[in-house]
Amino acid sequence: MSAPKHILVFRFSSLGDIAMTVPVIKLLLQQHPQVEVTFVSVAFVQPLFNNIERLRFYAADIRGKYKGVAGLYRLYKELNCQFKIDAVADLHNVLRTQVLRVYFFATGKKIVVIDKGREEKKKLTRGHNKVLKPLKSTFQRYADVFAALDLPITLNIEIGIIIPQHKNALLNEYKQQGYKLIGIAPFAQYSEKTYPANKMQQVIQLLAKHKDVKIFLFGGKSDVPALQQLETINRDKIQSLAGAMPLAEELDAVAQLDIMVSMDSANMHLASLFGIPVISVWGGTHPYLGFYGWGQPLSNAVQVELDCRPSSVFGNKPCPRGDLACMNRIAPLMIYNKICEVLSL
Repeated sequence: MSAPKHILVFRFSSLGDIAMTVPVIKLLLQQHPQVEVTFVSVAFVQPLFNNIERLRFYAADIRGKYKGVAGLYRLYKELNCQFKIDAVADLHNVLRTQVLRVYFFATGKKIVVIDKGREEKKKLTRGHNKVLKPLKSTFQRYADVFAALDLPITLNIEIGIIIPQHKNALLNEYKQQGYKLIGIAPFAQYSEKTYPANKMQQVIQLLAKHKDVKIFLFGGKSDVPALQQLETINRDKIQSLAGAMPLAEELDAVAQLDIMVSMDSANMHLASLFGIPVISVWGGTHPYLGFYGWGQPLSNAVQVELDCRPSSVFGNKPCPRGDLACMNRIAPLMIYNKICEVLSL
């Protein structure tokens, strides 16, 4: 069977997982110039896919117009009528995409689906007889989906990096003045993946003592009050960008950083897309699970080894010890010293 020329790709969440598709799709299209991709996802993430040749982004309102089985059938009908699709690549493999796959399969389309490696991840996160070894990266899992369509992808780190198209005026001005620009995204979706606030405050206080440093705080709208409180440490040095700009502008800002400090969260992946060094702080999860940032050296992961780690794949399970030792045993100086090492401060 010949390789398909037009591939329909599904991935609806989360932001970090969608961001991880970007270098893979970019490399797919670079290495297979006969291929075009229609990427179906939520409208919010569209800026991630700007300026990728032969990629068409299709925004799907899965909470509104395309909600439920009837809505998914409507989405299928629209896609099938508008585009001549040769194959469907499901990079999500959840109930919603399974329903869509059934519709497309019924019309004879070639269907390929991500293998999430659930059994391997169970062995890595179980409480006893844990098999602690690096699993296949999610990037490779995405690439394997296209390899099943006779479209193998070489995951070249440098070529997969995004070249920013625009510059944030404020950060660009600071950059021209010689400042080191440090991004800090101190929050994650779950507490087991979040460094304690009092300890992160100490990290920021240490960084703010450097004359040639500017610190920018990143997070979601719900994080705004807490980030505004962190600004009070030193308003001349620290500024929160959370909730202040759409994703496209936030990406422009991230792309100009000299370093990003994040949890195991979307901001690690957003910064990695632009080749920005990321100091990531790990608690209940672990880089071995395959969700590490694109091209990031493992030495940039700040973590303490405990027998219970990792305790879950996504950080959504309570700490098995009850004391969150994986985070509390990370001293602020460990993070600060790693930042200084990378930036030569």
